[in-house]
Amino acid sequence: MTRPDPAGVPGARQAAGPGGRRISVRLRLTLVYGSLFFAVGVVLVLVNYLFVQRTIEQPVMASKPTAFAVRIPAEEALQQVPPPGTMRIVGELRDVYRTNVMTSMLQWSLLAIAVVGGAGLAIGWIVARRVLAPLHKMTETARRLSESTLHERIALDGPHDELRELADTFDSMLERLNRAFDSQRRFVANASHELRTPLAIDRALLQVSMTDPQLPRQVRKVGAELLESNGRQERLIEGLLLLAQSERELTTRRPVDLAELAGSALTSVPEATAELRAAPAAGDPVLLERMIGNLLDNAVKYNDERGLVILRTGQDRWGNVVTVENTGRPVPAGRVDDLFEPFRRLDRDRTGSAGGAGLGLSIVRAVAQAHRGSVEARPRPDGGLVVTVRLPPAPPPPQHLPDLSAAAPLALPSGR
Repeated sequence: MTRPDPAGVPGARQAAGPGGRRISVRLRLTLVYGSLFFAVGVVLVLVNYLFVQRTIEQPVMASKPTAFAVRIPAEEALQQVPPPGTMRIVGELRDVYRTNVMTSMLQWSLLAIAVVGGAGLAIGWIVARRVLAPLHKMTETARRLSESTLHERIALDGPHDELRELADTFDSMLERLNRAFDSQRRFVANASHELRTPLAIDRALLQVSMTDPQLPRQVRKVGAELLESNGRQERLIEGLLLLAQSERELTTRRPVDLAELAGSALTSVPEATAELRAAPAAGDPVLLERMIGNLLDNAVKYNDERGLVILRTGQDRWGNVVTVENTGRPVPAGRVDDLFEPFRRLDRDRTGSAGGAGLGLSIVRAVAQAHRGSVEARPRPDGGLVVTVRLPPAPPPPQHLPDLSAAAPLALPSGR
């Protein structure tokens, strides 16, 4: 089990990049949009630069005489010949002019590319957020879902595009999963209820029969074994009923103190040591007390001759904490998660239920998840387990406005 994310922003929204770095999809889309803006701007600048360069280098010559042409006699034309070096100076000025024009145009074009590219990045960032908003909504909904909250739906609004089709497909899948889980829980609950009655009848018949003093010793021994087997089956059915009940959505949420519930559960385990601190929470008191009782029963049942059982309650920065520590046989670290599965035991024995039905920690996990919490276990170095349940703190009480109905009426001036 993983510890809840205190920031509330898990890293699942980001994709792993090279070197272990994470780049979000929104940033990648922004870079794509900005790159397209830059690429188009560079192409436009190159085309414009080549066109202006070709145009400005064309010689300016009169192809035919104009209407304003003036005829100059040959003698005067010879007298108006420019002095030597003038054409060279004019050519140099023309080259300087062309160079200045092309340099200025290139500089302003590059500045325009930078401005347009920056605007493209900003627009791409905004557009990417709007495009990914439905995906974020689907992700948040999927993250909130559990077996007890499968009734929630995305219900995405907007045009019937690919994202709307994906959201509708996800909603239909949730509907099917909800029906499947409800059907499974109803089957377990109904089967457990149906089995309780014949088992109670069998136990009553066996107990009545065992009261006969004329029964042979061998028959009494078989009757005692049948009564013990009947008790194990009843405990198994009770566990199935509680598991089915704890996996449903909570209908009762009341302010409770986990320390008080732990104190009530300790009455059946006198050998346990308690370190109880206040831990206010909100939930079903019956299920929470049964969760703590299952932790204690599990700690006592799988203990060794050292017999150490410590129950702690309190708070940390994550919320409320309930910890049960016990001694016992060494538990491999790779097998710890298997202990939270129904009917799973450390020795992989699925038939012999003398030590228990294998539902204790499964019920603990189901109750914790129903209360939006988590449970984790770690093996002790010298044998045994440390099981920690984390539950969210109780919400603050609503602030009501003061009741002014019983206040003394204000003395208004009479106007005299």
